[in-house]
Amino acid sequence: MPGDLTGPQVTVFIILIVAFGLLITERLRNDIVALLIVISLAATRILEPEDALRGFSSEPAIVVAAIFVLAAALHHTGVSDTVGGWIGRLAGSSFSQAIVVIMPSVAVLSAFTHHVTTTAVMLPITMNLAKEKDIPPSKLLMPLAFAASLGTTITIIGAPAFLIGSEVLRRAGSPGLGIFSIAPIGLALSAVGTVFVLVFGRFLLPERQGQEDSTGRFKLDEYFTEITILSDSPYDGKTLQEAEEDDQYQFKIAGWLRHGRSMPMTRGNAHLRPGDVLLVRTTPEELIAIREDAGVELHPVSKYGESVNSPTGGEDDVSEMLVQAVVAPRADIVGRTIGQIDFRDRYGVLVVALWRQEGFAREEMARTRLRAGDVLVLQGDAEALNRVAGDRAFLMMTPFHGERQMRRKGRLAAAIMVVTVLVAGFNLLTIEIAALSGALAAVLTGCLTPRQAYRAIDVRIFVFIAGAIPLGTAMEETGASRQVAEWLQRAVGGWEQWLILAAMFAVVAVLTQFMSDAATVALFAPVAVALAQALGQRPEPYVVTVAMAAVAAFLTPIGHHGNLLVYGPGGYRFSDFVRVGAPLTILCGMVVTFMAPLLWR
Repeated sequence: MPGDLTGPQVTVFIILIVAFGLLITERLRNDIVALLIVISLAATRILEPEDALRGFSSEPAIVVAAIFVLAAALHHTGVSDTVGGWIGRLAGSSFSQAIVVIMPSVAVLSAFTHHVTTTAVMLPITMNLAKEKDIPPSKLLMPLAFAASLGTTITIIGAPAFLIGSEVLRRAGSPGLGIFSIAPIGLALSAVGTVFVLVFGRFLLPERQGQEDSTGRFKLDEYFTEITILSDSPYDGKTLQEAEEDDQYQFKIAGWLRHGRSMPMTRGNAHLRPGDVLLVRTTPEELIAIREDAGVELHPVSKYGESVNSPTGGEDDVSEMLVQAVVAPRADIVGRTIGQIDFRDRYGVLVVALWRQEGFAREEMARTRLRAGDVLVLQGDAEALNRVAGDRAFLMMTPFHGERQMRRKGRLAAAIMVVTVLVAGFNLLTIEIAALSGALAAVLTGCLTPRQAYRAIDVRIFVFIAGAIPLGTAMEETGASRQVAEWLQRAVGGWEQWLILAAMFAVVAVLTQFMSDAATVALFAPVAVALAQALGQRPEPYVVTVAMAAVAAFLTPIGHHGNLLVYGPGGYRFSDFVRVGAPLTILCGMVVTFMAPLLWR
């Protein structure tokens, strides 16, 4: 059998085996392995350099990058959190009702956003639901992660595996996959998964409370700060209640000052005026938004900003000039008020916000006495912040992690995503152009900033996809995929089609537990096409089976990143995923091998 191989085929198989070993052992990162593949194919003259680099401009790489941006727009405008909240409220009080609501809803969300993002958004909501309804978290979190993965099988933008499979089909002369061409299978898999958990999974899932989120106790999610109402403020003339209920910013008012005097906290007829100062509790995201928008300003900045090299505007400037400093025990500043210390003269910085583990200050920050462990949000230039870092009064300095959320543009972000999907679904534009247009529209309309858009793109996934695609091209051009297909044909030539597909699903389902879904499809899709051609059958059922097996196999907790997210909070053991995931994977294989040949006769 090896004697049938040509020199280029031997070279491709050596590159394939080495890459396979590196991916399974994780000795190197996936994106590094992908770049090694590109260099090896070009250096050995298997592919011309331009062909080896063509993956970076391929449809899968472009679409994945654009979908990351669109999903980030939904996150930064609060759409993901809002939808997650709706799902949590509809989930009811029983296990069955919770599963019926959570799994299908999460599956639909994952069809258009990254499944790990969906799992991350729904994780705290599901944990709270479990606590409120007295349901063990382990009963809900694994179904949540499984539903997120199953949802990626509804559209080809749900997972890179289907985009890579579509690209392989196009290179083989097929039209490729439409955005909703796999939807019948994906919807069936999501329904089967939900029914399985309701009927059988409820007895297989363990009953454990899981691990407490220890990071939650130290999460700095609510700060005390002061806001000045400017002359062009949207709050001018509003009552305190109207200000708190306004959608533009999210904060809780703890005090109200006018001309330096405390005003009564009445929520009725008293109206805000320009120059008034509100003492508020708010999130890191809102702090950034307040610094950037017109009409309101952090009081310390409006009062002293010009004397401490304030940023001139733009998200990059604001983020780079804000840091967090922790007050050290027994520091000379402990017990003194922020006003007495005069951070502006002593360090050249402004204290713009305060976080305190127990209890919030209820008077203006200048009169707030510092305690050990207080976290101060400071604004200043690099030189001033270095002076703070060198003072023993502070334990450490960390970057301020906060990105504004444009909640008032949530409907616009949702509309952009819907239009993008419809344009691609009805073939008005190619999927990559539609996705790029949607991502650009999200940035141009202010649903997220260019910086947030670039940060949303997972560069490692982009590079890996771009580097893995040329390996499939090399297998096709050298005839390596046809050679493997011939070997397989000799082994399974007399089998029924559904049995061949079932065998392929089983092999890929096992291998994808140790490799990414994109890597598995990049390696096996060319072989699937060649095998179908050798058997005189359409390639789509074979490629779709490979892609489905890569994303709908749940044999271990390491098979999908979403599984790892719920592993600790659910208190799971490795064997729990085997016990619940193995029968679900078998059911998924049966659905795929039955439906794929029916969709592509």
